[in-house]
Amino acid sequence: MAQNWTPNSWRAKPVKQAPTYDDQEKLGSVEARLAKLPPLVFAGEARRLKKKLAKVAAGEAFLFQGGDCAESFAEFGANNIRDLFRLILQIAVVLTFGGGTPVVKIGRMAGQFAKPRSDDTETRNGVTLPSYRGDIVNGLDFTPEARKPDPERMIQVYNQSASTLNLLRAFAQGGYADLHEVNRWNLESVDRSLQGERYRTLANRIGETLNFMAACNITAETSAQIRETDLFTSHEALLLPYEQAMTRVDSTSGDWYDVSAHMLWIGDRTRQLDGAHIEFMRGVKNPLGLKCGPSTEPGDLLRLIETLNPDNEAGRLTLITRMGADKVRQHLPPLLRAVKKAGKTVVWCSDPMHGNTEMAESGYKTRSFDKILSEVKDFFAVCADEGVHAGGIHLEMTGQEVTECTGGVSAVTDAGLGKRYETHCDPRLNATQALELAFLVADHLKNERKAKPENSVA
Repeated sequence: MAQNWTPNSWRAKPVKQAPTYDDQEKLGSVEARLAKLPPLVFAGEARRLKKKLAKVAAGEAFLFQGGDCAESFAEFGANNIRDLFRLILQIAVVLTFGGGTPVVKIGRMAGQFAKPRSDDTETRNGVTLPSYRGDIVNGLDFTPEARKPDPERMIQVYNQSASTLNLLRAFAQGGYADLHEVNRWNLESVDRSLQGERYRTLANRIGETLNFMAACNITAETSAQIRETDLFTSHEALLLPYEQAMTRVDSTSGDWYDVSAHMLWIGDRTRQLDGAHIEFMRGVKNPLGLKCGPSTEPGDLLRLIETLNPDNEAGRLTLITRMGADKVRQHLPPLLRAVKKAGKTVVWCSDPMHGNTEMAESGYKTRSFDKILSEVKDFFAVCADEGVHAGGIHLEMTGQEVTECTGGVSAVTDAGLGKRYETHCDPRLNATQALELAFLVADHLKNERKAKPENSVA
């Protein structure tokens, strides 16, 4: 247990990105109700994820973390959950095949409802209202009623997260994730694309391998790895009253765990060393993520690492870089060198989305696929130059064929953004774009694997 830490010790620290609730009595009542509800995830599952992430830190596995920018009440439904799950499975298969190493799968799901904002208020046509901070806080509609922070929304988030997790566990353990179903995972929109053709070719090769394995008596009946998979959940631990209410003592270890998700991360806007979010996160035993933007200084990062992972435990901390395509080569190397020199054991993961947000001429907030790809490529190149394992990628994406990010083989243009622009906050890669990026990353992993000395021919 962290020294001098309690689940509510964060309340004595400065809090960033916190909504203002008018009814404090109602807020306290909701927190008390949440604290009595069953956990959404279990401490043993979080420990299992930590072991898998330790393998990523050691260069023996690769992390894929992806999902919605911000989950919403309006888009909640079995089909959307299924399609995102299928896309995650597809990407994992592509990366596993390319990298020749296990892929740890973490979804931005079943809890990703809170969003940080640049400004506390938003003004339209002379009217100023509180900014939309995600469905866990307030509503998207630009009305005084919708934008008023309501604590009761936390209960709805809990219920929707529980339903989502129930369906994800059924998909992961009930046969849907069986590798024999790999051909069925192709989404209809992707199936008609070049990426769909590449995926079908890969799926056919997997099918041939499974037939060979069956001849050797290795089947779904004899091997759970063929018929089941692990999918862990994560979200930004932004709304601390909700996170505190979901924090419990594990009866097995006696440690505190935030049972709202397997993994939690701290955003680039809330990583102040003396702030409430760092204070809260240092005391829970979940695997943690820390977003690192271009303003991150090496000395500050080392102090944050020491605070969040004082025992240098493998798998405890993932550093998620979000620099921007034009800033990776300048700002990432000093961080890699400082952490490596200090002997800190971390997972390095690239978030190529958040540093590449821009306003299109059409008035939509968007991201360029070319810039996203450029940041990923530079992340791998810089890590290779510094002798550090490039451990993963972190994407905002959806299983739907939306038009929110420009470019890619789906050829979304500035003028076409309005066709299916459905995000509640930031632009997401659509299914075709996400799979295209996965194939490009897989090609890099394959080339990297071939270039290793142990794979060279004497």
